[in-house]
Amino acid sequence: MSLITRCETPADTAAIREVNLLAFGKTYEPDLVEAIRSDPGAWLPHLSLVAVADDGIIGHILFSRVHINSTPVLSLGPLAVLPNHQNQGIGGALMQAGLTAARTAGEHLVILLGHPTYYPRFGFLPATTFDIHHPHIDDGPHLMVLPLDDTPVPAGTITYPPLWNT
Repeated sequence: MSLITRCETPADTAAIREVNLLAFGKTYEPDLVEAIRSDPGAWLPHLSLVAVADDGIIGHILFSRVHINSTPVLSLGPLAVLPNHQNQGIGGALMQAGLTAARTAGEHLVILLGHPTYYPRFGFLPATTFDIHHPHIDDGPHLMVLPLDDTPVPAGTITYPPLWNT
């Protein structure tokens, strides 16, 4: 299978919605992607990437702007791959492309809420390691961070844009 990763374009929005809907089986994630696109404080178009195969867009990864106290950081999510293309390395390819794009853009830190056995393979660590906390949920193993460089990691509470409450 031929696979490329690239930034999303306006022509990709319907396919991205479909990928997220099929990957998660509910509307929260596709609605969140659309809400992030509409928020200039959270939307980073150069950090919304798609995986394209011979049969079209089969995966999507999104990084958006959040803060730890007043320090701007990235939030990763969603990361979605069509069900019939999962477990083939596509999510990993999107993750590597996204992290490379984030580093190239001069970003310093990524946070996420995700599966505690999947994301550590990319270097993610429990957020509590850095005294980073979620404002509304338990700081359990699902809350993780990845420093992208040697910049000191800020401790504190994550501030999400109001759109995350949709």
